[in-house]
Amino acid sequence: MLSELVKNELKRIVGTANAAFAREELLCYSYDATNTLYPPDAVVFVKSAEEVSLILKMANSEGFPVIPRGAGSGFSGGSLPVEGGVVISTERMNGIIEIDTENLTAVVEPGVVLWEFQQEVEKKGLFYPPDPSSLRFSTLGGNIAECAGGPRAVKYGVTKDYVLGLEVVLPTGEIINTGVRTAKGVVGYDLTKLMVGSEGTLGVVTKATLKLVPLPEATRTLLAVFPDLKDAATAVSGIIKAKVIPSTLELIDGVSLKCVEEYAKAGLPEAEAVLLIEVDGSREGVVKDSEVVERICMEYGAQSVKSATGKDEVRDLWKARRAISASLFRVKPNKINEDVVVPRASIPELIGGVREIADRLNLTIACFGHAGDGNIHVNVMYDKTNPCEAKAAEDAVTEVFKLTVELKGTISGEHGVGVSKARYLSLELKPEAIEAMKRIKAAFDPNGILNPGKIFPKKAAEEGAYMVGAEAASGVPATGL
Repeated sequence: MLSELVKNELKRIVGTANAAFAREELLCYSYDATNTLYPPDAVVFVKSAEEVSLILKMANSEGFPVIPRGAGSGFSGGSLPVEGGVVISTERMNGIIEIDTENLTAVVEPGVVLWEFQQEVEKKGLFYPPDPSSLRFSTLGGNIAECAGGPRAVKYGVTKDYVLGLEVVLPTGEIINTGVRTAKGVVGYDLTKLMVGSEGTLGVVTKATLKLVPLPEATRTLLAVFPDLKDAATAVSGIIKAKVIPSTLELIDGVSLKCVEEYAKAGLPEAEAVLLIEVDGSREGVVKDSEVVERICMEYGAQSVKSATGKDEVRDLWKARRAISASLFRVKPNKINEDVVVPRASIPELIGGVREIADRLNLTIACFGHAGDGNIHVNVMYDKTNPCEAKAAEDAVTEVFKLTVELKGTISGEHGVGVSKARYLSLELKPEAIEAMKRIKAAFDPNGILNPGKIFPKKAAEEGAYMVGAEAASGVPATGL
């Protein structure tokens, strides 16, 4: 609990109207996309780096946790106040400070919503490619903290590839600037890359300089229908081998197709799998690449390849793709959503292995995601009121992670570690690597006040971390207000 002295000082720093302490106000900042509740002791709505600095300096002297938060759309519990404390919300730091059309850069505050930023950039004929499913409500600060990706990562990369520099408040309260506004820069350590994807554990981003690219002249969307899931997975590698890099290359399995069609009514076919593919670039290049993609899909067993006609059809296809996760609750009331990544050539082995795990444990496991860069969302469906099924789901996640590492992959491509994957860290990283990371955390945050309990939680929290992730998808809180 915070003392009255601390509460009064918080109100002095941000203004009484920007500090919340009431139970009902705290509830709104007690959860992220996991729907697991951890109530903070206060929420403050900051408007400057100086305010963040003063709060962090006080946290170090008074010993309370501080948790940075954007829109709360993360899937691994990264913004959960698991030890209470003060949530710093950056949602009111939502200014687009500059869009530089000559140098192809933009300067933004962390509370800018990704979709709104993309619309402003595109008005000027420019393009900011990262596009996580949460793009209509997630903020750029949160995207930076988690190194968000999305379907376009296969061609354009992820958030870290577009962050040139940052204004960051360190856990001890110092305000620093990292990176450059130029195409090159190798002065000192790359603190920008260290901050991107650090899940709000090493600093609070208060401003970002982002790289932009020219808006593609043309785009074409294709839907390839496959009677066999493995053939669809193999076709992914075939397309890349042909030296065609689509802007998106999404795999959707039969379970996901059935659920999302019932949910979204987008006119999707009944099939074992589909590939949702977009190519972009010059008009001539798009026509040529589309023809190559269609030919390769047919060679690998597609029963049809259809080109979307008109903006409405394209919009409906992507609306359906982004609705898959929510639609899967038609199968079972609970799910564990994991975002593993393997080398593209290993996708067929991953898909085959996941199917074997599902059959052996008598579970439904839906697979979809960014196959173009090897990032598959593995969704283990189960009913937590059935103890045997809940245990099987837990076993399935462990087996999927082990299979992923065996295939030289990673257990998280874009969701981060947070609290839900902390117990699995040692599956992928050697003890020496984990200890090195802990030393970095301790150097930046000697008093352990910034976003504690994430990535490297205490042993008790680590043992319970799986249930945070498992209950996340059920909407049932692990702790109540």
